Amino acid sequence: LPLRLIFSLSWQAKMSKPVQAQRLEGIDKNIWVEFVNLAATYSKVNLGQGFPDFPPPDFLKEAFVRAVSGQSQALHQYTRAFGHPPLVKVLAQFFGKLLGRDLDPMTNVMVTVGAYQALFCCFQAFVEEGNEVIIIEPFFDCYEPMVRMAGGTPVFVPLRLKAPEAGRLMSSADWELDPAELASKFSERTKAIVLNSPNNPLGKVFGRRELEAVARLCVRHGALCFSDEVYEWLVYDGRQHLRVASLPGMWERTVTIGSSGKTFSVTGWKVGWAVGPDRLLRHLRTVHQNSVYHCATAAQEAVAQGFQRELELYGKPESYFMQLPRELGQKRDSLVQSLAAVGMKPIVPEGTYFLVADISEFKSDVPEDPSSDEPYDSRFAKWMVKKKGLAAIPFSAFFCDAHKSSHSHFLRFCFAKEEATLKAANDILQAWKREKSSS
Repeated sequence: LPLRLIFSLSWQAKMSKPVQAQRLEGIDKNIWVEFVNLAATYSKVNLGQGFPDFPPPDFLKEAFVRAVSGQSQALHQYTRAFGHPPLVKVLAQFFGKLLGRDLDPMTNVMVTVGAYQALFCCFQAFVEEGNEVIIIEPFFDCYEPMVRMAGGTPVFVPLRLKAPEAGRLMSSADWELDPAELASKFSERTKAIVLNSPNNPLGKVFGRRELEAVARLCVRHGALCFSDEVYEWLVYDGRQHLRVASLPGMWERTVTIGSSGKTFSVTGWKVGWAVGPDRLLRHLRTVHQNSVYHCATAAQEAVAQGFQRELELYGKPESYFMQLPRELGQKRDSLVQSLAAVGMKPIVPEGTYFLVADISEFKSDVPEDPSSDEPYDSRFAKWMVKKKGLAAIPFSAFFCDAHKSSHSHFLRFCFAKEEATLKAANDILQAWKREKSSS
């Protein structure tokens, strides 16, 4: 054969090999990439992504300005890889108080690039081929691909909706975890369970009975718990957030994950943390030091100052952790009223930035398409942002593939927005209602 042909055949053979690692198979699609692009292109009002469009508190902005414009040149350079010393110190004090134990800032706290990286470290540190990880549905969408990338197998257990009392709006509390069904998912292969309370997307705040069932099963089966508590301060109507690590037998097997993004309304700063026993965190540190290695020093300094302020004001009316849920509770109620007024059926959340609403009454606007494999709520959300200029996220995105079609008549809306944004959303909804009435 001619040398050129031999080279061509060799090149084709090499290029026919898969480029990507096998662990990436089937997890390349991401709901946020698609819907963020749609919102940027079409939306007049974006209630899709979970970030505030109002400013963070002045004391935190001022702390950041001091960090980058002050005399300390060290704040422009590397700090300790596993967390800026002032930040891990105050986090240990703060969460030690909440958990009722003495925490060592150097071994019981690790700072990460947002809660997202803390989650990634958990799955990479503890999950491998042959392990199963229990995920409660609905779930924040990164849990499943992170389990699969680590070589594990996700096992799903649903929250079950019980019918609300007649004349009452649905509540996130109406979605319950069945302890017997949960127990049936645990086995000798179970390595961990992912717990998210308050839950995104439902806004459910897990109660003591449900958390105690989780704790008993973790202890019985020697399983770990990755507790995603990024919305810990955003609970409403007198509900209380209960930390699963505080329950008997759970401290030694729980990694608790938090986020300054949700705590201080600064999602772009990407400062998160993991709190837990050194026997677990030492393995997270191994993943961390061999991936991102380090988080932005100035942002960590500002968050440290914010927590120092909140530690001093803990439980007082002036505390941002007391003020923010009051403000967001009012925004929640405003959006609930707007959605209910046009015929959607909101599920009133006990916590988080989000509420989910039933869109069944609007199916005449977007008829079912039996020939389409795409979940109905996904098609509806695309139609709504293109035709009405209102962006939301399909609820089915928060379920595994096998269960998407059973939960495809809901949308998730974010209410952590300025009053003007929520009013603009209400105007779109009211105009839509008038169109339907006149047609």
